[in-house]
Amino acid sequence: MQIGMIGLGKMGGNMAERLRRAGHDVVGYDHHPERRDVATLAELRDRLSAPRAVWVMVPAGGPTQQTIDELKGLLEAGDLIIDGGNSHYVDDQEHAKMLGETGIHFVDAGVSGGVWGLQNGYGLMVGGDDEDVHRLMPVFEALKPEGEFGFVHAGKVGAGHFAKMVHNGIEYGIMQAYAEGYELLAATDLVTDVGGAFCSWRGGTVIRSWLLDLLCKALTEDPGLEKIRGVAQDSGEGRWTVQAAIDHAVPMPVISAALFARFASRQDDSPAMKVVAALRNQFGGHAVTASGTDSDNTEAHPAP
Repeated sequence: MQIGMIGLGKMGGNMAERLRRAGHDVVGYDHHPERRDVATLAELRDRLSAPRAVWVMVPAGGPTQQTIDELKGLLEAGDLIIDGGNSHYVDDQEHAKMLGETGIHFVDAGVSGGVWGLQNGYGLMVGGDDEDVHRLMPVFEALKPEGEFGFVHAGKVGAGHFAKMVHNGIEYGIMQAYAEGYELLAATDLVTDVGGAFCSWRGGTVIRSWLLDLLCKALTEDPGLEKIRGVAQDSGEGRWTVQAAIDHAVPMPVISAALFARFASRQDDSPAMKVVAALRNQFGGHAVTASGTDSDNTEAHPAP
């Protein structure tokens, strides 16, 4: 299948490569000349055969809005835009309505997998009409991991990013639980091998997970996590998850507390937040703040 990919950073670039390895024809655009196949979005349109499919993989908010606005003026009725960034599900509904006025179709895709997606595949949560999702299944099949799991057509437009938002909220809670457990183990002189305790849980226990594997990798590379500060940013989904919980009167104490802990991390260095920062670096390649510096981590929205 032929597809355009806009945004060839850590996520988009690896996704384009995974699609090419699966035999798909990918035409890529990025602001950085060394990454791209075409120099403009108009050239991207001209390189694609109608009906076109264009995947937008840029930071949520303004960059996504600007890209979709420009594509609306370039694409034709029957073409299809996929927003694979971390957009707010409310924005998806507005984009689908706006594009629908000119006959352009829209699908939202929440993407998880971080810098490991090229190797392991990406978890995909998709929202949109049945016909549009069916049309894109060859692309989704190439991006997802092999096997039964890793893809869901979650519902209508907005459902994909809503599911990804909740996924990231859960991620906040799991990481915070590991982080607090680490801090408690490190606070006692009874346990002399904190890293070993965590790594022992990778087999035979009910709390084993890929996040635990990544934490053990981080502790092996930096025992004591002394090379980084305990500063962790939030990408937006955590806030949206808590807001959605308020809107729907759903109690969410764990995820809310994990979000607030990230706010606290920007005030004082914390062993618990060192774990969260290290995990985010391991699975997503997110920037960390080096130990001994005063500057905050100023990463942009991750693209899953």
